[in-house]
Formats: sequence, C-alpha cells, structure tokens
Amino acid sequence: MSSGAIRGLIEKTKSVPIRELGIAMSFLLAVSFATVTLGQHSPQDPGVRGGTVNSGLPLASISQTPGAPDFFANGLLRFQEVESVQGGTNNGLGPRFNSNQCSSCHSQPAIGGTSPSATVFPFVGPNPETLVYSLDGAENTLPSFITPNGPVREARFKFFLNANATSLSSTPDGGVHDLFVISGRSDAGHCNIKQPNFAQHLALNNVIFRIPTPTFGAGLIENISEETIYSNMQANSRQKQSLGISGQVNRDGNDGMITRFGWKAQNKSLEVFAGEAYNVEMGVTNELFENERASPDEALAGGLPLNCRVNPTPEDATVMNPGQYTAVPSDVVAFAMFMRLLAPPTPSTTSPGGPQSIANGSHNFNAIGCAMCHTPTLATAPSALTPGLSQVNANLYSDLLVHHMGTNLADGVSQGGAGPDQFRSAPLWGLGQRIFFLHDGRTTDLLDAIKEHASSGSEANAVISNFKQLSPQQQQDLLNFLRSL
Repeated sequence: MSSGAIRGLIEKTKSVPIRELGIAMSFLLAVSFATVTLGQHSPQDPGVRGGTVNSGLPLASISQTPGAPDFFANGLLRFQEVESVQGGTNNGLGPRFNSNQCSSCHSQPAIGGTSPSATVFPFVGPNPETLVYSLDGAENTLPSFITPNGPVREARFKFFLNANATSLSSTPDGGVHDLFVISGRSDAGHCNIKQPNFAQHLALNNVIFRIPTPTFGAGLIENISEETIYSNMQANSRQKQSLGISGQVNRDGNDGMITRFGWKAQNKSLEVFAGEAYNVEMGVTNELFENERASPDEALAGGLPLNCRVNPTPEDATVMNPGQYTAVPSDVVAFAMFMRLLAPPTPSTTSPGGPQSIANGSHNFNAIGCAMCHTPTLATAPSALTPGLSQVNANLYSDLLVHHMGTNLADGVSQGGAGPDQFRSAPLWGLGQRIFFLHDGRTTDLLDAIKEHASSGSEANAVISNFKQLSPQQQQDLLNFLRSL
C-alpha cells in the first residue's frame, strides 16, 4: 500500500478538520485624536489551535520499510472496530467496560489522540461514553461525572470499603472500577452484575479520574534508551537542585527495566500498554492478559460470577493458519504497531501569536525552568523497524521521569514505584490541539493547568513562582508557545 493511499485512508477516518478559533483578548482603548494607547491585558489561553489537523499520520519513513504501510493501515482500522460481547465480528466486550472501541477514547484531534469534546467541536459529537452505556439493552446508569461535554474518563477508587460497606478501610485499592457492565445486553447471555456504587464512593471522596493519554509519537518514546533517560536525569543537576526538582524512573517489577507509558509511567512497552487497555478498558482478554477481569472488589470476594464468563479465553489471539508457519497478528499486536508507527505532531511556527511570540515563549519556557522536567528533545536508539524511529530526535518535551506534584494533584494511587502524588512529566508535543488538561481532565484552560502544578510538596513550586514573576506579555508568549506545539 502506497503512502498516498495511507493518507487517503486516514483522511476518511479522521474527524472533520478543526475550525479556526479566534483569540478573545480585552484591550483598554484610550483614543485621543490620532493616537491609540493599548492597556496591558492579563494573559489567557489562546485555546485549541485551529488550522489543518497534522496529527494521526504515519511516520514518513514507513514507505521505505516493506510491509509497514499495511501494518499501519490494518492497525488503524482495528483501532476503530466496535467490540461486542458475543456473536459479532469482534467478540469479548466486558463483563465490565468503559467503552467499546479504542478510537472512542483516543480521537482528539485525530485517531490515536486523546479525549474529544462536543463543547469545543460540536461536529465530533458528545463524549462517546454517554453513547455506549445503554447500547443493545444494557442496564447501566450514566455516572454523574460522565457528561456529554466533559472528558472521557476512567474511575479508580483510592481505598476499599470496610466490612460494613459504609465507610472506607485503610487498605489501598487504586484499581480501575469500570463504568459499565454488560448486564441486560442482548448479546450478554445470562450475565447479571451491577455497576459500582459511584454515588457512594463520590460521597466518601474515594474516586479519582484518569483521561486518555495521546499516542502520537509513541514509537519514538518506546525507542529512547535507558542510558539516554539516565543521562538526561543527571544533567543540569545543580539547576534542578536549586529549583527543588528531583524526579525518578519508574520500573517494571519483573525485569527492573524503566517503564514509560501511562500517567505514572507504569507500562514499559506499547504492547503491554495496548494489552492492558484492551483488558481493563474494554474487558477483552488477550495473550498478555488472558483472564476475565473482575473489578477489584469482586476479585477480593472470589471473582466474577460464572455466568459472566461468556467466551473462551483469550478472546483476542493470534490466528494461526493450519498447515503453514504463518499467522495473523492479534489485535494487541496490531494496536501496538499502529501506535509505534504514528508520527509525532507537527508544531506550528506561525500561530498563535506569530513567530516572534512563539520564539519568546520558547525562551521563557527554558529560562524559568520548565525544561528541567519537560525536556524538549531526547534522542532515540538505533531501530531495526523503520528509519523514522532510528537515531532521531524525539521532540517530546518530557524526561519520562515521575515527579512529586504535591497535594493539589495527588490522586492517592501508587503504581509501580510511582507514589500517590507522583506523575510522569506529560509529553507536551501536540498540546496545542488538546482540550482537557492534567491527569483527570479537570480543566480546559492551559493557564489553570500551569497554576495547578503548585501546591505543598510539588517539585514544580519554584518554576511556577518564576512563571508568576514574568510580565503579562511574557506569560502570554509562553502560553502561545505551548499552544504552538
């Protein structure tokens, strides 16, 4: 398949191109004869960058790698396939799930991205989670924190309930409690389980949220060597120490390797990332996660009811051709290959604010210390897959370390070596076209997201203090720079 054919396929599957958004700015005008004096204005987020959607395309180099265009196209199609419980083309949904296709969560500004919003782009439709909860007769109630104009979310509970089921115990939970169940669906057989009592856990302040992370450029992140991550961690040590920045790697509990994907850098590879999401977010068992997943509290009580184990497992598996040493890759492998071959977003050099404002903002970003955690560039290692992944600069704006972010952002959940207030420095490439910010999607305002980094115990406190000391125009330039990414 040619590169042109791939691009044509992508154009058919992407959302309608983003419309140009105006920048609302307030000016105090004093007009006297032929002179106009502009009053100083407060900085504000320019908003989601308009213009051509430049995300969701494959690495340009895949045309040089035999078979790579076909793997990308196949993975892209599978990323959008709708899962059913049984009897359909793609079996395995549930028994508990958050959505029924990868692209429903990863679609802004193109397939492979993050959460969409009907508020910003009405033509993309409402939050997909508001559409899947009652499909095919499912007997779900839409949780209060899932709204048509809000972000796609998964929910985790910080602690288990006590034996009386009315108060919190001291035993950490931290697991995903899927929003919906298949009970009542026409393809669910006799499965009859109930949704978690989200209202009760909200009242106990026991629910935290995560929104989808974008996957553009993920193959480059996967191909950054551990030595490069360590070297960058040790660089600028004196400046980092003066700012109160430390940071550490998260590690896999089996082989001790650095993990790098997810909000707490809890997954070490795209295949593990895909396999876990397939099982946790959609309930599809696969060759990496073979068992039907009970909710954390069901697991403590003995697991899923037998009548909810609808299909043989794994529901997603390699298809072996009889009599031949050939096979059709599983969905998980196809998902991972699609994400691995996704190109990183292309930054804008002209908007918002124009080239000079963007350049000034880039200088301010470095000067106040943002780059100490959001490292602009890390080089990749040699790759046998495609030249586009091999020994190139990944302009990801992340050190891939986890940092203490303080009481304001703490979610109370530990994953691997990342503690309750630690998060990976989120890669900032593509930020200009994101709608929701921070791990839980609590804000759509980039200025708010920056300020949320400051609280007791946060490694970002000194940097945010530096940001607040910038002039309004310098802050605006920094915001314009971030929205250009």
